[in-house]
Amino acid sequence: MTAISIKDRVSKALERVRPYLQSDGGDIDLIEVTDDMTVKVKLTGACHGCPYSMQTLKAGVEQAIIREVPEIKRVISA
Repeated sequence: MTAISIKDRVSKALERVRPYLQSDGGDIDLIEVTDDMTVKVKLTGACHGCPYSMQTLKAGVEQAIIREVPEIKRVISA
């Protein structure tokens, strides 16, 4: 059995939240997972520059990622 990398697990979590972002005309790109377990993402489309983007990032994306990948400490916008 091969271990699934943390980056792959984060990508899977993002695939679960992506439809919600796309339904509002936005999307999200995974930039990197750092050695200190910080996920860097970029909100795109309608999500980029939206006044609620930080709320979406923290309440939606970060919670979804940490639920799937508890090793992750935080999610930030790159």
